[in-house]
Amino acid sequence: MRITAVTCVKNEGPFLLEWVAYNRLLGVTDFLIYSNDCSDGTDALLDALAPWGVVHLPNPATGRNYQMEALKHARKQPVVRQADWVWVADVDEFLNIHAGDHTIPALVDACGDPQAISVSFQFFANDGVERFEDRPVIGQFSRSHNPDLWCAESAIEVKTLVRNDFPLHYYGAHRPFHRVTEGAEPPRWTDGSGREVPRKFLVAANTRRIRKFPAAGARRHATLNHYALRSLDSYLVKTDRGDVNREGRAFDDTYWRERNDRAYEDRSIQRHLPALEAALQEMKAGPLGALHEEAVRRHRAKRDDLMAQPAYAKMRAHLKALPTLPPGELELMRELGMAP
Repeated sequence: MRITAVTCVKNEGPFLLEWVAYNRLLGVTDFLIYSNDCSDGTDALLDALAPWGVVHLPNPATGRNYQMEALKHARKQPVVRQADWVWVADVDEFLNIHAGDHTIPALVDACGDPQAISVSFQFFANDGVERFEDRPVIGQFSRSHNPDLWCAESAIEVKTLVRNDFPLHYYGAHRPFHRVTEGAEPPRWTDGSGREVPRKFLVAANTRRIRKFPAAGARRHATLNHYALRSLDSYLVKTDRGDVNREGRAFDDTYWRERNDRAYEDRSIQRHLPALEAALQEMKAGPLGALHEEAVRRHRAKRDDLMAQPAYAKMRAHLKALPTLPPGELELMRELGMAP
């Protein structure tokens, strides 16, 4: 089975090797990675990853929606056209498969070999980790919101595996879109439990359900671990970088609080740590090792530069002091007399 992962990056150098190595453990055979104006050595690292199945291209976007323009371009690339399955995800997103041998082929089999599989997000909290450490992210963060409930929302965003015979109109960042033709059979499309996705999601008939659906019961075979915050150091660097996928998005304290709910512990993805660490050791034994170390050095240097600026030092202190409760929950607890 040939599986191509597609993503866009900007200044993700310290995290690239882990993401590529991890996805290879799941069965991904090829990668199409677009980069946007990197200054931390990401571009050089991506070029050096060619022996590991990585095709690196500059982002072709000329407008503000970098990801959607890249996905339109990606559809025409041989590494995507020749794939049996396409997986569109970000470098801070890790597909956590519970079925079979924990690979993508096992997930496909468990879901009955549909034409698309949409897997629900699970947002992993910072959980008090302040300092950036050069070791696997999946080993550092293990606490998240209740998997079925996020910020009082039961509908949670998804990312989607797409089979090559899906009646594709275009790739979206969260799900593919297909032309709805009267009388035509809809594509066979499941959630992470192998159940048919809700019809309103399938046909994109409801704006609140275009890229999400209720997560309850949707994770039997897989979930999508999203490490959007990582360490406090790395969050500051991410804030300075801005959103790689669209212009104008702010990584502020609301974004932080929404994703820093540590109510639930989930270490299931750490089953991959021994194999991941062995794969990383092999990758770093050659020229990739020095390139990775340079990206790590630049990441730390950027953190130091930001901390020398009063606005970022203030932001770091503010984020550190925030409660680990989603927006609205602390306020409600105070209203009910359950919190100071």
